[in-house]
Amino acid sequence: MAKFIQEWLFDPIMGKIIIAVIGLVIIRLIVGGFHRTLHRVKDSQSRYRARKLINVFGYLTAILVLAIAFKDRLGGLTIAFGVAGAGIAFALQEVIASVAGWVALSFGNFYDTGDRVQLGGIKGDVIDIGMLRTTLMEMGEWVKADQYTGRIVRIANSFVFKEPVFNYSADFPFLWDEITVPIMYGSDYEQARRLMFECVQEVVGNYVASARDKWQVVAKKFVLEDTVVEPAVTLNFNDNWIELAVRYVVEAKRRRVTRDKIFTSILEKIAHSEGKIKIASTTMQLVSPHAFEVRLPELKQNQEKKAENGGRQLPEGT
Repeated sequence: MAKFIQEWLFDPIMGKIIIAVIGLVIIRLIVGGFHRTLHRVKDSQSRYRARKLINVFGYLTAILVLAIAFKDRLGGLTIAFGVAGAGIAFALQEVIASVAGWVALSFGNFYDTGDRVQLGGIKGDVIDIGMLRTTLMEMGEWVKADQYTGRIVRIANSFVFKEPVFNYSADFPFLWDEITVPIMYGSDYEQARRLMFECVQEVVGNYVASARDKWQVVAKKFVLEDTVVEPAVTLNFNDNWIELAVRYVVEAKRRRVTRDKIFTSILEKIAHSEGKIKIASTTMQLVSPHAFEVRLPELKQNQEKKAENGGRQLPEGT
């Protein structure tokens, strides 16, 4: 028994395995120590990036330790991997495509953590970008507007080669939004136009300068024409009412709360317009028909005979 243990301990393969295990344990302790120091980093974005870099450092160091420990056997492993490579590539084609997608995401500037995106028909905020999957905090679905549903969705990174990627908050972190208000014919539409412009200017006027600067940066990066970022009110009408639409820029993640503030301000100002502006709505009116009388020929004849008989009831069969 003692001889077996001695041979086992001094076996070259076992020695390499022990060295590799010790090296991996040391790397794990170092990575864990770095992770524990990350609580000092206050910025969540910087903390997330640092955690990712530490993990990549740990993986690369572990591969290096294994390569050094088994360097004399790498030649045989290379041949084996070469023979099995075709089968592995076919069986893991989706995994390989996801890893390739991760590389494209890392260097292609598609989106970053914290961005609001739409991937494969799913809208949400990016909370993690892994080597195989992107994780979103979902919004929309049964919840109206830009509100979280509470579901966490993981999407394979291979989708970047198959479907479009919509980013709401990357190079230009603003969106154009529009509010439409119908008013009744006979209302003072010029006053309504001024009123709506004032309401929007009060709520989103501070976005204009920042949005203009951001647009200039994007226009230099891409082939874009200059555009108007200031609020604008346009007028239209149809058979039912006069329609006023106001267009404005807003931060991508503040669209719902901004619409609420603008609508509240518009309703308050209309209420103080002394009846000069009235909100229009679709109404239906049911008109009562005139009373009409239906007489059957036999009934008419009986009534005439009854009148001739002095109003007495006629016998049956008459």
